[in-house]
Amino acid sequence: MTQTSRFIREIKDFWYPTYNQNGYPHVQQAFLLPPERQQEFDPFILLAEDWFKRGVFGDHPHRGFQTVTYVVDGRLEHIDNVGGYSILDAGDIQYMNAGWAARHAEEAYEDDLIHTLQLWLNLPKALKNTETSYQNIRLEDAPVVAIEKGFIRIYSGEFLGVKGPMNSLVPITMTEITLYEGAEYTHILPENHNAFLYMLAGEMTFGESSTSLNKTGVATISYNEDINASKESELKITAKTRAKVLIYSGVPIREQVALGGPFVMNTREEIMEAFQDLQRGVFGPPAIKK
Repeated sequence: MTQTSRFIREIKDFWYPTYNQNGYPHVQQAFLLPPERQQEFDPFILLAEDWFKRGVFGDHPHRGFQTVTYVVDGRLEHIDNVGGYSILDAGDIQYMNAGWAARHAEEAYEDDLIHTLQLWLNLPKALKNTETSYQNIRLEDAPVVAIEKGFIRIYSGEFLGVKGPMNSLVPITMTEITLYEGAEYTHILPENHNAFLYMLAGEMTFGESSTSLNKTGVATISYNEDINASKESELKITAKTRAKVLIYSGVPIREQVALGGPFVMNTREEIMEAFQDLQRGVFGPPAIKK
């Protein structure tokens, strides 16, 4: 413990993803958070990194969870079946609460090669039947806070007295931290949040152990697993080079999870019910551009 009695976080586990070369139009793909390890990531289910052309993620349904889609490069065209339409650019994010019945399409716009990170964030059983909603967070809408030799872009949560704009049903934090070579920064998180990071560029070290991670490195971070813990915790970060990292955190839900295609429920029976509802037209008409 430090003089401030904060929980000191360290890197718990880290790895580098294996990228699948899928060919046209789904050019390259990897699960940065593999879904088969989702119990370790609670409340997060998976994080997928994709490079794709148009024709990969057309009309499809979801139920029982939320998505946070971060556009790394290119333009992402969003269409949903209740009249929503938008084009997101690099640095933009779309938050979706699939709730009880989402149906949408996420396509590369025109002839772009789009590069995205999509996080699946679980919903507790009590919220799985909530109304579907979408929130676009433009790059310029996410506040930026200057720190010594760097800056933090805040998409969700509150840092240094500044709150991000994301309205997640299950509160999470999401920050993009950019540091110049030699910079040192202490990232503050609620101590009971399970957290992970993904290196977007450069090299950084983390924790008192100075665990080093380079571009494409993924890591889980230690936390106080007492769900009632209410204090702050800290993670020491040092930039070995000019570098950028995404850090996500959230309180574990600790419920049974059943995965089935585009659905995340609590039981296999609920997964089967979702497929039956799709066949019966409960999810509504296809998501197509009018």
